[in-house]
Amino acid sequence: MARDRRPIVITDAPENPEKELRRREIRYVAMMLTRAGCLVAAAALVSLRPPLWPLWVVLCVVGMVLLPWLAVILANDRPPKTKAERLQDQQRHAPQPAALPASWEQKIIDHD
Repeated sequence: MARDRRPIVITDAPENPEKELRRREIRYVAMMLTRAGCLVAAAALVSLRPPLWPLWVVLCVVGMVLLPWLAVILANDRPPKTKAERLQDQQRHAPQPAALPASWEQKIIDHD
């Protein structure tokens, strides 16, 4: 019996799912807080009217529109599935053969 002599590399190990989920949640909350900051900054810019305030307000509005979309995309991002995980999913979702009803009778037809 031949053994695989390749060393196991810790960097090849998948990330702990709980830690990965927590990291994605933190990134989502940070992006939504940045969006709230854009709203506050836009309101302050409109009331203070510093030089080039319309440009800054437009940038804040673009941030308020794009950040939720990006936050959701990045929050739902996960590492790609391994080949074994994809195979398990295929087996789990494979159609099962239909069971015959109990009243079904098998008929044998002779060629005579």
